[in-house]
Amino acid sequence: MSTADHKVFLGQKIRRLRRDLAMSQTQMAEDLGISASYLNLIEHNQRPVTVPLLLKLGQVFAVDLQDFAQDDDGALVDRLMGMAGDALFRTTPPSRADIKEMANSNPALAQHILTLYNAYKDTSQNLQQLAERLALGENSGGGTAHLPLEEVRDFFQNQHNHFPSLEDAADELWQKGGLEHDDLYRSLVDHLKTIHATRVKIMPVEVMGAMVRRHDRHARRILLSETLSPSGRVFQLACQIAVLTWDDRLRQLVDTAGFSNDEAKRLARLGLINYLAGAILMPYQRFFEAARQARYDIELLEHRFQASWEQICHRLTTLQRPGTQGVPFFIIRVDHAGNVSKRFSATPVHFARFGGACPRWNVYDAFRDPGRIHVQWGQMPDGAGYISVARAVTKPGLGYHTPPQHYAVTLGCSIDHAAEIIYADGIALDQHEAATPIGVNCRLCPRLDCAQRAFPPLNHRLQIDDHIRGASAFSFVPVGTLD
Repeated sequence: MSTADHKVFLGQKIRRLRRDLAMSQTQMAEDLGISASYLNLIEHNQRPVTVPLLLKLGQVFAVDLQDFAQDDDGALVDRLMGMAGDALFRTTPPSRADIKEMANSNPALAQHILTLYNAYKDTSQNLQQLAERLALGENSGGGTAHLPLEEVRDFFQNQHNHFPSLEDAADELWQKGGLEHDDLYRSLVDHLKTIHATRVKIMPVEVMGAMVRRHDRHARRILLSETLSPSGRVFQLACQIAVLTWDDRLRQLVDTAGFSNDEAKRLARLGLINYLAGAILMPYQRFFEAARQARYDIELLEHRFQASWEQICHRLTTLQRPGTQGVPFFIIRVDHAGNVSKRFSATPVHFARFGGACPRWNVYDAFRDPGRIHVQWGQMPDGAGYISVARAVTKPGLGYHTPPQHYAVTLGCSIDHAAEIIYADGIALDQHEAATPIGVNCRLCPRLDCAQRAFPPLNHRLQIDDHIRGASAFSFVPVGTLD
Protein backbone atom coordinates (compact mmCIF):
# COMPACT_ATOMS: atom_id res chain seq x y z
CA MET A 1 0.00 0.00 0.00
CA SER A 2 1.43 3.39 -0.97
CA THR A 3 1.73 6.32 1.44
CA ALA A 4 -0.92 8.17 -0.50
CA ASP A 5 -3.38 5.33 -0.04
CA HIS A 6 -2.70 4.97 3.70
CA LYS A 7 -5.41 6.51 5.86
CA VAL A 8 -4.32 7.96 9.17
CA PHE A 9 -6.85 8.04 12.00
CA LEU A 10 -5.72 10.18 14.93
CA GLY A 11 -9.05 11.05 16.52
CA GLN A 12 -8.07 10.29 20.09
CA LYS A 13 -4.82 12.24 19.82
CA ILE A 14 -6.55 15.29 18.36
CA ARG A 15 -9.25 15.17 21.02
CA ARG A 16 -6.55 14.92 23.71
CA LEU A 17 -4.66 17.85 22.19
CA ARG A 18 -7.83 19.98 22.07
CA ARG A 19 -8.67 19.21 25.69
CA ASP A 20 -5.10 19.90 26.82
CA LEU A 21 -5.40 23.30 25.13
CA ALA A 22 -8.82 23.87 26.78
CA MET A 23 -10.41 24.52 23.42
CA SER A 24 -13.88 23.73 22.13
CA GLN A 25 -14.40 21.90 18.86
CA THR A 26 -15.63 25.12 17.32
CA GLN A 27 -12.49 27.02 18.35
CA MET A 28 -10.07 24.38 17.09
CA ALA A 29 -12.01 23.89 13.87
CA GLU A 30 -11.89 27.62 13.22
CA ASP A 31 -8.11 27.71 13.72
CA LEU A 32 -7.70 24.76 11.36
CA GLY A 33 -10.03 26.20 8.72
CA ILE A 34 -12.51 23.30 8.84
CA SER A 35 -16.05 22.91 10.12
CA ALA A 36 -16.81 21.85 13.67
CA SER A 37 -18.85 18.91 12.36
CA TYR A 38 -15.89 17.70 10.29
CA LEU A 39 -13.60 17.95 13.32
CA ASN A 40 -16.14 15.95 15.32
CA LEU A 41 -16.03 13.18 12.68
CA ILE A 42 -12.21 13.18 12.81
CA GLU A 43 -12.18 12.94 16.60
CA HIS A 44 -14.46 9.89 16.41
CA ASN A 45 -12.23 8.28 13.74
CA GLN A 46 -14.97 8.51 11.15
CA ARG A 47 -12.72 10.59 8.90
CA PRO A 48 -8.96 10.23 8.35
CA VAL A 49 -6.51 13.05 8.91
CA THR A 50 -5.25 14.34 5.55
CA VAL A 51 -1.65 15.42 5.00
CA PRO A 52 -2.58 19.13 4.57
CA LEU A 53 -4.58 19.04 7.80
CA LEU A 54 -1.73 17.31 9.63
CA LEU A 55 0.67 20.03 8.44
CA LYS A 56 -1.78 22.69 9.57
CA LEU A 57 -1.94 21.08 13.01
CA GLY A 58 1.84 21.29 13.23
CA GLN A 59 1.91 24.94 12.18
CA VAL A 60 -0.97 26.19 14.31
CA PHE A 61 -0.41 24.23 17.50
CA ALA A 62 3.38 23.61 17.32
CA VAL A 63 3.21 19.81 17.62
CA ASP A 64 5.94 17.39 16.55
CA LEU A 65 4.32 15.77 13.51
CA GLN A 66 6.58 12.71 13.57
CA ASP A 67 5.59 11.83 17.13
CA PHE A 68 2.00 12.96 16.63
CA ALA A 69 1.44 10.78 13.57
CA GLN A 70 2.73 7.60 15.20
CA ASP A 71 0.01 5.02 15.78
CA ASP A 72 0.40 4.79 19.56
CA ASP A 73 -3.18 3.61 19.92
CA GLY A 74 -2.52 0.77 17.51
CA ALA A 75 0.47 -0.34 19.55
CA LEU A 76 -1.64 -0.08 22.71
CA VAL A 77 -4.35 -2.22 21.13
CA ASP A 78 -1.75 -4.84 20.16
CA ARG A 79 -0.44 -4.99 23.73
CA LEU A 80 -3.97 -5.30 25.09
CA MET A 81 -4.71 -8.07 22.60
CA GLY A 82 -1.62 -9.90 23.83
CA MET A 83 -2.94 -9.57 27.37
CA ALA A 84 -6.39 -10.80 26.30
CA GLY A 85 -4.79 -13.95 24.90
CA ASP A 86 -3.78 -15.02 28.40
CA ALA A 87 -5.57 -18.08 29.75
CA LEU A 88 -6.83 -15.80 32.54
CA PHE A 89 -9.38 -14.40 30.05
CA ARG A 90 -10.04 -17.62 28.14
CA THR A 91 -13.66 -18.02 29.33
CA THR A 92 -14.73 -14.50 28.30
CA PRO A 93 -12.15 -13.13 25.87
CA PRO A 94 -12.80 -9.52 24.77
CA SER A 95 -13.02 -8.87 21.06
CA ARG A 96 -10.53 -6.67 19.23
CA ALA A 97 -13.32 -4.19 18.56
CA ASP A 98 -14.04 -3.88 22.30
CA ILE A 99 -10.38 -3.43 23.10
CA LYS A 100 -9.92 -0.87 20.35
CA GLU A 101 -12.90 1.11 21.60
CA MET A 102 -11.49 1.20 25.13
CA ALA A 103 -8.00 2.16 23.93
CA ASN A 104 -9.40 4.96 21.80
CA SER A 105 -11.81 6.33 24.37
CA ASN A 106 -9.58 6.10 27.44
CA PRO A 107 -5.95 5.22 26.67
CA ALA A 108 -4.81 6.17 30.17
CA LEU A 109 -7.15 3.60 31.73
CA ALA A 110 -6.04 1.00 29.17
CA GLN A 111 -2.43 1.64 30.12
CA HIS A 112 -3.29 1.26 33.82
CA ILE A 113 -4.92 -2.11 33.05
CA LEU A 114 -1.75 -3.23 31.25
CA THR A 115 0.35 -2.14 34.23
CA LEU A 116 -1.90 -4.09 36.58
CA TYR A 117 -1.73 -7.17 34.34
CA ASN A 118 2.08 -6.98 34.15
CA ALA A 119 2.21 -6.74 37.96
CA TYR A 120 0.01 -9.85 38.16
CA LYS A 121 2.32 -11.75 35.79
CA ASP A 122 5.40 -10.66 37.74
CA THR A 123 3.80 -11.80 40.98
CA SER A 124 2.84 -15.16 39.47
CA GLN A 125 6.38 -15.67 38.21
CA ASN A 126 7.87 -14.70 41.58
CA LEU A 127 5.61 -17.21 43.32
CA GLN A 128 6.66 -19.90 40.87
CA GLN A 129 10.35 -19.15 41.44
CA LEU A 130 9.77 -19.25 45.20
CA ALA A 131 8.04 -22.62 44.88
CA GLU A 132 10.96 -23.97 42.85
CA ARG A 133 13.48 -22.80 45.45
CA LEU A 134 11.40 -24.40 48.17
CA ALA A 135 11.27 -27.61 46.15
CA LEU A 136 15.06 -27.70 46.11
CA GLY A 137 15.31 -26.77 49.78
CA GLU A 138 16.93 -23.41 48.98
CA ASN A 139 16.86 -20.41 51.28
CA SER A 140 13.87 -18.33 50.22
CA GLY A 141 15.15 -15.19 51.89
CA GLY A 142 15.96 -12.08 49.89
CA GLY A 143 19.36 -11.26 48.52
CA THR A 144 20.02 -14.63 46.89
CA ALA A 145 22.15 -14.03 43.82
CA HIS A 146 20.82 -15.23 40.48
CA LEU A 147 22.58 -18.10 38.80
CA PRO A 148 24.43 -16.64 35.78
CA LEU A 149 22.71 -18.96 33.31
CA GLU A 150 19.26 -18.10 34.66
CA GLU A 151 20.10 -14.41 34.60
CA VAL A 152 21.03 -14.68 30.92
CA ARG A 153 17.91 -16.70 30.13
CA ASP A 154 15.80 -14.00 31.78
CA PHE A 155 17.59 -11.39 29.65
CA PHE A 156 16.71 -13.17 26.42
CA GLN A 157 13.14 -13.80 27.64
CA ASN A 158 12.64 -10.12 28.50
CA GLN A 159 13.75 -9.21 24.98
CA HIS A 160 11.33 -11.79 23.53
CA ASN A 161 14.45 -13.35 22.01
CA HIS A 162 14.63 -10.59 19.40
CA PHE A 163 17.47 -8.08 18.95
CA PRO A 164 16.84 -5.51 16.18
CA SER A 165 20.43 -4.20 16.13
CA LEU A 166 21.76 -7.70 15.42
CA GLU A 167 19.14 -8.27 12.72
CA ASP A 168 20.30 -5.00 11.13
CA ALA A 169 23.91 -6.20 11.28
CA ALA A 170 23.04 -9.42 9.45
CA ASP A 171 21.06 -7.51 6.81
CA GLU A 172 24.04 -5.18 6.35
CA LEU A 173 26.36 -8.13 5.73
CA TRP A 174 24.05 -9.55 3.09
CA GLN A 175 23.62 -6.18 1.37
CA LYS A 176 27.29 -5.18 1.33
CA GLY A 177 29.08 -8.51 1.50
CA GLY A 178 27.83 -10.01 -1.74
CA LEU A 179 26.76 -13.26 -0.08
CA GLU A 180 25.13 -16.01 -2.13
CA HIS A 181 22.32 -18.20 -0.84
CA ASP A 182 23.35 -21.18 -2.97
CA ASP A 183 26.88 -21.37 -1.54
CA LEU A 184 26.90 -19.49 1.72
CA TYR A 185 29.97 -21.31 3.05
CA ARG A 186 32.10 -20.19 0.10
CA SER A 187 30.67 -16.65 0.38
CA LEU A 188 31.69 -16.40 4.03
CA VAL A 189 35.15 -17.82 3.29
CA ASP A 190 35.64 -15.19 0.56
CA HIS A 191 34.31 -12.44 2.84
CA LEU A 192 36.80 -13.34 5.57
CA LYS A 193 39.65 -13.37 3.06
CA THR A 194 38.69 -10.08 1.39
CA ILE A 195 37.57 -7.99 4.37
CA HIS A 196 39.57 -9.48 7.25
CA ALA A 197 42.56 -10.94 5.37
CA THR A 198 41.84 -14.23 7.13
CA ARG A 199 41.91 -17.71 5.60
CA VAL A 200 39.76 -20.72 6.56
CA LYS A 201 41.22 -24.19 6.90
CA ILE A 202 39.58 -27.51 7.81
CA MET A 203 41.75 -29.34 10.33
CA PRO A 204 41.84 -33.00 11.47
CA VAL A 205 40.52 -33.91 14.89
CA GLU A 206 44.01 -34.95 16.01
CA VAL A 207 44.99 -31.27 15.78
CA MET A 208 41.76 -29.65 16.97
CA GLY A 209 40.98 -32.04 19.80
CA ALA A 210 37.72 -30.99 21.48
CA MET A 211 37.69 -27.59 19.72
CA VAL A 212 35.40 -27.10 16.72
CA ARG A 213 36.68 -23.58 15.87
CA ARG A 214 39.85 -21.64 16.63
CA HIS A 215 40.87 -18.18 15.46
CA ASP A 216 44.63 -18.03 15.01
CA ARG A 217 45.15 -14.25 15.07
CA HIS A 218 48.88 -14.29 14.35
CA ALA A 219 48.62 -16.54 11.30
CA ARG A 220 45.29 -14.92 10.30
CA ARG A 221 43.55 -18.27 10.03
CA ILE A 222 40.27 -19.72 11.20
CA LEU A 223 40.60 -23.41 11.88
CA LEU A 224 37.49 -25.59 11.73
CA SER A 225 37.23 -29.17 12.92
CA GLU A 226 36.60 -31.84 10.31
CA THR A 227 33.89 -33.22 12.60
CA LEU A 228 31.58 -30.26 11.92
CA SER A 229 28.60 -30.86 9.66
CA PRO A 230 28.20 -28.55 6.63
CA SER A 231 25.62 -26.44 8.50
CA GLY A 232 27.91 -26.41 11.54
CA ARG A 233 30.82 -25.09 9.47
CA VAL A 234 28.73 -22.25 8.09
CA PHE A 235 27.45 -21.41 11.57
CA GLN A 236 30.97 -21.29 13.06
CA LEU A 237 32.20 -18.99 10.29
CA ALA A 238 29.21 -16.71 10.89
CA CYS A 239 30.07 -16.64 14.62
CA GLN A 240 33.63 -15.57 13.85
CA ILE A 241 32.47 -12.85 11.46
CA ALA A 242 30.10 -11.60 14.16
CA VAL A 243 33.01 -11.23 16.59
CA LEU A 244 35.38 -9.63 14.07
CA THR A 245 32.85 -7.18 12.65
CA TRP A 246 30.42 -6.21 15.40
CA ASP A 247 32.40 -6.52 18.63
CA ASP A 248 31.34 -3.00 19.72
CA ARG A 249 27.66 -3.72 19.10
CA LEU A 250 27.81 -6.96 21.06
CA ARG A 251 29.65 -5.28 23.92
CA GLN A 252 27.08 -2.47 24.09
CA LEU A 253 24.18 -4.92 24.34
CA VAL A 254 25.88 -6.76 27.18
CA ASP A 255 27.03 -3.63 29.05
CA THR A 256 23.56 -2.04 29.02
CA ALA A 257 21.80 -5.21 30.24
CA GLY A 258 22.86 -4.74 33.86
CA PHE A 259 24.18 -8.24 34.56
CA SER A 260 25.31 -8.86 38.11
CA ASN A 261 28.61 -10.64 37.37
CA ASP A 262 31.22 -11.25 34.68
CA GLU A 263 30.18 -14.87 34.15
CA ALA A 264 26.66 -13.78 33.17
CA LYS A 265 28.15 -11.16 30.83
CA ARG A 266 30.29 -13.76 29.07
CA LEU A 267 27.36 -16.16 28.72
CA ALA A 268 25.15 -13.39 27.35
CA ARG A 269 27.82 -12.38 24.84
CA LEU A 270 28.09 -15.97 23.64
CA GLY A 271 24.30 -16.15 23.26
CA LEU A 272 24.26 -12.90 21.27
CA ILE A 273 27.07 -14.13 19.00
CA ASN A 274 25.08 -17.29 18.30
CA TYR A 275 21.98 -15.17 17.69
CA LEU A 276 23.79 -13.02 15.13
CA ALA A 277 25.24 -16.09 13.44
CA GLY A 278 21.74 -17.53 13.06
CA ALA A 279 20.56 -14.23 11.57
CA ILE A 280 23.40 -14.37 9.04
CA LEU A 281 22.55 -17.95 8.03
CA MET A 282 18.85 -17.14 7.80
CA PRO A 283 18.36 -13.42 6.97
CA TYR A 284 15.19 -12.11 8.57
CA GLN A 285 12.93 -11.12 5.68
CA ARG A 286 13.78 -14.07 3.45
CA PHE A 287 13.45 -16.54 6.30
CA PHE A 288 10.22 -14.95 7.55
CA GLU A 289 8.58 -15.13 4.12
CA ALA A 290 9.74 -18.71 3.56
CA ALA A 291 8.51 -19.79 7.00
CA ARG A 292 5.09 -18.22 6.49
CA GLN A 293 4.75 -19.69 3.00
CA ALA A 294 5.79 -23.17 4.20
CA ARG A 295 3.50 -22.87 7.24
CA TYR A 296 6.54 -23.40 9.44
CA ASP A 297 7.44 -26.78 7.96
CA ILE A 298 10.79 -27.29 9.72
CA GLU A 299 12.06 -30.03 7.39
CA LEU A 300 11.37 -27.92 4.31
CA LEU A 301 13.14 -24.95 5.86
CA GLU A 302 16.10 -27.20 6.69
CA HIS A 303 16.55 -27.95 2.97
CA ARG A 304 15.94 -24.39 1.81
CA PHE A 305 18.45 -22.80 4.19
CA GLN A 306 20.85 -25.76 4.50
CA ALA A 307 20.53 -25.60 8.26
CA SER A 308 19.92 -28.14 11.00
CA TRP A 309 16.63 -28.88 12.75
CA GLU A 310 17.80 -27.13 15.90
CA GLN A 311 19.08 -24.08 13.98
CA ILE A 312 15.73 -23.71 12.21
CA CYS A 313 13.75 -24.09 15.44
CA HIS A 314 15.93 -21.56 17.24
CA ARG A 315 15.63 -19.03 14.41
CA LEU A 316 11.84 -19.37 14.38
CA THR A 317 11.71 -18.14 17.99
CA THR A 318 13.35 -14.83 16.95
CA LEU A 319 10.82 -13.69 14.33
CA GLN A 320 9.39 -10.80 16.35
CA ARG A 321 10.24 -7.77 14.19
CA PRO A 322 7.38 -5.21 14.42
CA GLY A 323 5.31 -5.32 11.25
CA THR A 324 6.65 -8.71 10.14
CA GLN A 325 6.12 -10.88 13.19
CA GLY A 326 6.02 -14.63 12.89
CA VAL A 327 4.22 -17.05 15.16
CA PRO A 328 5.57 -16.63 18.72
CA PHE A 329 7.38 -19.92 19.33
CA PHE A 330 9.30 -21.42 22.21
CA ILE A 331 12.14 -23.94 21.95
CA ILE A 332 13.39 -26.35 24.58
CA ARG A 333 16.24 -28.87 24.36
CA VAL A 334 16.66 -31.75 26.81
CA ASP A 335 19.00 -34.70 27.21
CA HIS A 336 18.23 -38.31 28.18
CA ALA A 337 18.37 -37.43 31.87
CA GLY A 338 15.78 -34.70 31.49
CA ASN A 339 18.21 -31.78 31.91
CA VAL A 340 17.09 -28.66 30.07
CA SER A 341 20.19 -27.35 28.26
CA LYS A 342 18.48 -24.75 26.08
CA ARG A 343 15.27 -22.77 26.26
CA PHE A 344 14.21 -19.65 24.43
CA SER A 345 10.74 -18.25 24.13
CA ALA A 346 8.77 -15.50 22.42
CA THR A 347 5.64 -16.72 24.26
CA PRO A 348 4.33 -16.41 27.83
CA VAL A 349 4.77 -20.16 28.40
CA HIS A 350 6.56 -20.95 31.68
CA PHE A 351 9.37 -23.47 32.09
CA ALA A 352 10.70 -24.87 35.34
CA ARG A 353 14.02 -23.23 36.14
CA PHE A 354 15.38 -26.34 37.79
CA GLY A 355 14.82 -30.05 37.30
CA GLY A 356 13.08 -31.77 34.44
CA ALA A 357 9.95 -30.92 32.52
CA CYS A 358 6.60 -32.70 32.58
CA PRO A 359 6.99 -36.44 31.74
CA ARG A 360 3.81 -36.27 29.66
CA TRP A 361 5.42 -33.82 27.25
CA ASN A 362 6.28 -35.21 23.82
CA VAL A 363 9.87 -33.97 24.03
CA TYR A 364 10.73 -37.22 25.84
CA ASP A 365 8.88 -39.37 23.30
CA ALA A 366 11.40 -38.24 20.68
CA PHE A 367 14.15 -40.36 22.28
CA ARG A 368 12.11 -43.55 21.85
CA ASP A 369 11.64 -43.02 18.12
CA PRO A 370 14.51 -40.81 16.90
CA GLY A 371 13.54 -40.65 13.23
CA ARG A 372 9.99 -39.48 13.83
CA ILE A 373 8.49 -36.03 14.30
CA HIS A 374 6.20 -36.06 17.35
CA VAL A 375 3.28 -33.62 17.42
CA GLN A 376 1.29 -32.99 20.58
CA TRP A 377 -1.61 -30.81 21.64
CA GLY A 378 -0.89 -30.18 25.29
CA GLN A 379 -3.01 -28.31 27.82
CA MET A 380 -1.56 -26.65 30.91
CA PRO A 381 -3.43 -26.62 34.24
CA ASP A 382 -4.55 -23.02 33.63
CA GLY A 383 -6.27 -24.09 30.39
CA ALA A 384 -3.66 -22.70 28.01
CA GLY A 385 -3.10 -25.02 25.04
CA TYR A 386 0.11 -25.52 23.07
CA ILE A 387 1.12 -27.34 19.90
CA SER A 388 4.54 -28.95 20.38
CA VAL A 389 6.70 -30.47 17.65
CA ALA A 390 9.55 -32.67 18.92
CA ARG A 391 12.36 -34.58 17.27
CA ALA A 392 15.59 -36.20 18.43
CA VAL A 393 18.80 -34.57 17.20
CA THR A 394 22.40 -35.75 17.28
CA LYS A 395 25.54 -33.67 17.52
CA PRO A 396 28.52 -35.53 16.01
CA GLY A 397 31.21 -36.88 18.26
CA LEU A 398 34.98 -36.59 17.85
CA GLY A 399 35.64 -40.27 17.22
CA TYR A 400 35.18 -43.57 18.99
CA HIS A 401 36.22 -42.34 22.43
CA THR A 402 34.03 -39.21 22.24
CA PRO A 403 30.61 -40.45 21.11
CA PRO A 404 27.86 -38.24 19.65
CA GLN A 405 25.59 -36.19 21.89
CA HIS A 406 21.88 -36.96 21.71
CA TYR A 407 19.16 -34.43 22.50
CA ALA A 408 15.47 -33.91 21.91
CA VAL A 409 14.37 -30.50 20.64
CA THR A 410 10.81 -29.24 20.84
CA LEU A 411 9.34 -26.23 19.09
CA GLY A 412 5.95 -25.06 20.29
CA CYS A 413 3.38 -22.30 20.15
CA SER A 414 -0.01 -21.40 21.53
CA ILE A 415 -2.97 -23.34 20.18
CA ASP A 416 -4.31 -19.96 19.02
CA HIS A 417 -1.84 -20.16 16.10
CA ALA A 418 -2.75 -23.70 15.08
CA ALA A 419 -4.20 -22.61 11.73
CA GLU A 420 -0.85 -21.07 10.75
CA ILE A 421 1.34 -24.14 11.24
CA ILE A 422 1.33 -27.31 9.19
CA TYR A 423 1.77 -29.62 12.21
CA ALA A 424 -1.70 -28.81 13.55
CA ASP A 425 -3.38 -30.20 10.42
CA GLY A 426 -5.61 -33.12 11.34
CA ILE A 427 -5.76 -32.34 15.06
CA ALA A 428 -9.35 -32.23 16.32
CA LEU A 429 -9.06 -28.88 18.08
CA ASP A 430 -12.80 -28.83 18.79
CA GLN A 431 -12.45 -31.96 20.94
CA HIS A 432 -10.81 -30.75 24.13
CA GLU A 433 -10.62 -34.25 25.57
CA ALA A 434 -8.04 -35.00 22.86
CA ALA A 435 -5.54 -32.63 24.50
CA THR A 436 -2.81 -34.16 26.65
CA PRO A 437 -2.83 -32.70 30.18
CA ILE A 438 0.69 -31.39 30.86
CA GLY A 439 2.29 -29.14 33.46
CA VAL A 440 5.50 -27.28 34.25
CA ASN A 441 6.89 -30.10 36.38
CA CYS A 442 5.59 -32.40 39.11
CA ARG A 443 6.41 -30.07 42.01
CA LEU A 444 4.48 -27.20 40.47
CA CYS A 445 1.66 -29.11 38.77
CA PRO A 446 -1.72 -29.10 40.57
CA ARG A 447 -3.05 -32.19 38.73
CA LEU A 448 -3.77 -34.64 41.56
CA ASP A 449 -4.75 -37.64 39.44
CA CYS A 450 -1.63 -37.88 37.24
CA ALA A 451 -0.32 -41.43 36.98
CA GLN A 452 3.15 -40.17 36.05
CA ARG A 453 3.61 -37.87 39.02
CA ALA A 454 7.11 -38.28 40.47
CA PHE A 455 6.76 -35.84 43.39
CA PRO A 456 3.84 -34.55 45.46
CA PRO A 457 2.66 -31.02 44.55
CA LEU A 458 3.96 -28.21 46.73
CA ASN A 459 0.53 -26.67 47.24
CA HIS A 460 -1.11 -29.83 48.67
CA ARG A 461 -0.42 -31.73 51.83
CA LEU A 462 0.76 -35.26 51.26
CA GLN A 463 -2.00 -37.68 52.29
CA ILE A 464 -1.31 -41.39 52.25
CA ASP A 465 -3.91 -43.99 53.19
CA ASP A 466 -2.93 -47.63 53.70
CA HIS A 467 -6.25 -48.73 52.24
CA ILE A 468 -6.35 -46.51 49.12
CA ARG A 469 -3.83 -46.37 46.31
CA GLY A 470 -3.92 -44.09 43.31
CA ALA A 471 -2.17 -44.58 39.99
CA SER A 472 1.11 -43.53 41.60
CA ALA A 473 2.31 -43.09 45.17
CA PHE A 474 1.80 -39.33 44.90
CA SER A 475 -1.47 -39.24 42.95
CA PHE A 476 -4.69 -38.61 44.82
CA VAL A 477 -7.99 -40.45 44.54
CA PRO A 478 -10.76 -37.80 44.45
CA VAL A 479 -13.51 -38.22 47.02
CA GLY A 480 -16.66 -39.77 45.59
CA THR A 481 -14.97 -41.95 43.00
CA LEU A 482 -15.07 -45.09 45.12
CA ASP A 483 -18.05 -47.41 45.45
